[in-house]
Amino acid sequence: MLKQYQIKNYKFRLIFWVVALTMLGIRVIGSAQKSVQSKQVLGLLLGVFVMVVVSVIDYSFILRFHWLIYAFNIGLLSLITFHVFGGSGGGAVRWIDVGGFRFQPSELSKVLLILFFAWFFGKYYEKINKFSFIIVSGILIFVPWIMIEQQPDLSTSIVVAIIFIALLFLSGLSYKIIAGVLAVLVPSGALFIYLILQPGQKILDDYQWRRIMAWLQPEKYATDAYQQQNSIMAIGSGQLWGKGLNNDTVFSVKNGNFIPEPQTDFIFSVAGEELGFIGAAAILLLLLLIVIECILVGRKAKDLSGRLICGGVATWIGFQTFVNICVVTGMMPNTGLPLPFVSYGLTSLVSLFIGIGLVLNVGLQPLKYRKGEY
Repeated sequence: MLKQYQIKNYKFRLIFWVVALTMLGIRVIGSAQKSVQSKQVLGLLLGVFVMVVVSVIDYSFILRFHWLIYAFNIGLLSLITFHVFGGSGGGAVRWIDVGGFRFQPSELSKVLLILFFAWFFGKYYEKINKFSFIIVSGILIFVPWIMIEQQPDLSTSIVVAIIFIALLFLSGLSYKIIAGVLAVLVPSGALFIYLILQPGQKILDDYQWRRIMAWLQPEKYATDAYQQQNSIMAIGSGQLWGKGLNNDTVFSVKNGNFIPEPQTDFIFSVAGEELGFIGAAAILLLLLLIVIECILVGRKAKDLSGRLICGGVATWIGFQTFVNICVVTGMMPNTGLPLPFVSYGLTSLVSLFIGIGLVLNVGLQPLKYRKGEY
């Protein structure tokens, strides 16, 4: 469980990027919604503590409990699916709410699924290109995926699907299979888009359909498009250096309450307006450095499971960042995904720190020091 590690292998640089980004996020959250800033500070302290603890526990030991991890994940999601301790918000039931304590299982689910499939693909990598194995893998991911999607939480279910696909690819999935899947998915995707754009479609929930239409025709669906339109306005108004955090200018989009819940999914809008291009670029640079660091650690992992953990965390952070930035800049329909380490949300923040802790442990056991054992 605990091993003798060499301090030179501890990736302090990764910790610095993560903590620096979270602290910057706390400053922006304080400007967006002062009342929740102290909770995010608590999330940072708890996250760092959990990260350090996880980083010194051998991930190979953690992976021994693979089926328990999978069952625990299904159990947590079941509490929401079957409305046990469920808390609602925004028309969805996504939280476990007991005595004022709110916890979102779908956020923790991301790291739990990375752990499970890191073991699963690491153990059976020789079967990765067999049709029967792919079917079994599909069933294993479908169970938690459908439970998340039915909350409803389409955005998180998409992230989970992308993480799963990335892990499959990193496990050595044949390019022939990938090409065959793309040959089916591309025309299917085009047909799907055509169908959901038809009046009276029954494929998507009404709110999901309206988000897409608001993105395509903002002038026609103004009541659903105003959040994204105001977000674009806020980012553009920040110009190079921004208006400053906690400013009281009447020309601020944020101060005019034109962006609902700016401390969560649209936190980048506040950063763009108050920190300008320089501050927004700094946030994106830190996120890029975190993703790159995870990839570099994964390249030196002692085994495939270690590489998959790092690849899964990098995909999680990278894809979620890409989608969030596309949404707040109007390049994609509104999805409701938080910006990693920056948006307010304790479950999301602590889950991300757990992921970073796992990456740090992989980095403590590089291949060059363990060749004789593997």
